[in-house]
Amino acid sequence: MAAEAKIDPMHQFEIAPVGGGELVASPFVLTNSAMWMLISLAVILLFMWGGTRRAVVPGRWQAAVEIVTDFVGDITRSSIGPEGRKYLPWVFTSFIFILAANWLGSMPFAVFGLKPFTVTSHFTITGIMSIISFAIVLGVGFWKHKLHFLSLFVPKGAPLPLQIFMAPIEFISFMVRPFSLGLRPFVAMFAGHILLKVFGYFIVQGLMAESAMGGFVAFLCFLFIVFMSGLELLVGAIQAYVFALLTAIYINDAVNLH
Repeated sequence: MAAEAKIDPMHQFEIAPVGGGELVASPFVLTNSAMWMLISLAVILLFMWGGTRRAVVPGRWQAAVEIVTDFVGDITRSSIGPEGRKYLPWVFTSFIFILAANWLGSMPFAVFGLKPFTVTSHFTITGIMSIISFAIVLGVGFWKHKLHFLSLFVPKGAPLPLQIFMAPIEFISFMVRPFSLGLRPFVAMFAGHILLKVFGYFIVQGLMAESAMGGFVAFLCFLFIVFMSGLELLVGAIQAYVFALLTAIYINDAVNLH
């Protein structure tokens, strides 16, 4: 019985072929990670399709799309300035993808027999997105300012001895950006899903105890999971916002050398 009740909270993050079987190194194998990325893409395309209706009086769907696009547009304009519109496509893409992936992975689809998979709980996904953001920053910085872009690491107005001391620190801080940018959403979703899995196990164990105390513990854990599920949706939205905001701020450094 103890062996049957054993829980593995890490199993939910395992990448496996859809339909079972062993994972092989082949581009023709559809994994659960790839499937949920495609589902996220389909949901995003369906959502954005509603924004193509240019009605004079927008409906709820069109209004929702306009609110999201205006929200991300405000992020780029306030963070980068007049040139922010040029970089809106990537900032918006990163925001809407992380938001959709986070929320889809937090939905209770298992009730209908479909096991959700949060692709942003893998650092390979968020890490690649952060590398793309970092590549844009480097490309824009060197394309616009050439070698003068390196002045970003030298504090303006500081004495020469302080500049020599601060420049390596600023450079290391700059190089850590892609790692921290991708690590933040990954850790948030990874930790939250482990917590939900563990407390779900407590519910099962409490019900299996067949006692009043066990039932009470299971009820408390159920309430906690309901609260945490709502919190996961909020955290998923916040992480998408933070990723988009930091990306815009980093691009601003490359554009305006602040």
